[in-house]
Amino acid sequence: MKTILCFGDSNTYGYNPENGFRYPKEIRYPGRLQALLGDGYTVIEEGCNGRTTICKEPGNEWKNGLDYLRPCLNSHKPVDIVIMMLGSNDLKKIYNLSAEEIAHGAGILCDIIKEFTKEKQGYEAKIILVSPPEIGAGISSSPFAVSFNEDAIARSKEFPKYYKAVAEEKGCLFIDAAEHASPSGYDSLHLTPEAHAVLAEKLAELVRQIN
Repeated sequence: MKTILCFGDSNTYGYNPENGFRYPKEIRYPGRLQALLGDGYTVIEEGCNGRTTICKEPGNEWKNGLDYLRPCLNSHKPVDIVIMMLGSNDLKKIYNLSAEEIAHGAGILCDIIKEFTKEKQGYEAKIILVSPPEIGAGISSSPFAVSFNEDAIARSKEFPKYYKAVAEEKGCLFIDAAEHASPSGYDSLHLTPEAHAVLAEKLAELVRQIN
């Protein structure tokens, strides 16, 4: 039995852009991934709306992925595979970060995953680093427009280049979510059920390659 930890933001949580609630488990990509992989795997969902890589938003510091990562890994150990998809919230205008800087933050989290799992469970968890979906063209009219400038669109398109470089540097597997999943037209940020399904299929293919 292998344990997979899905560590991410609202797109891992399964935020429904049409009503602001949460998709059912069978629609969310971690739930779909569990169904695809079957009984030989346990897929754990650790998605949090607004979660960043290493940034701290005033008033919402608890959504910082850096602070929560070690307790999360410790709670669920032994963890064999970590699927990490973070970075979209780091595009918020309050941080003013480039795609390269955001990818660097994701790399810091990869280092922690490797070091902490080796220390606490005796072996390193494998990491699938997921470059986040692009920000949609309608972000300026989105309910989340207050948080994102239009330049977030262009910066999100640069994610694959820098995330792939980080994955290669850290020895992680890599997948570009934007190749397979686009954000909903409702808010230009969150995935549709169809996008969750495709992402789950691509992740399942990658997981099966891990010994």
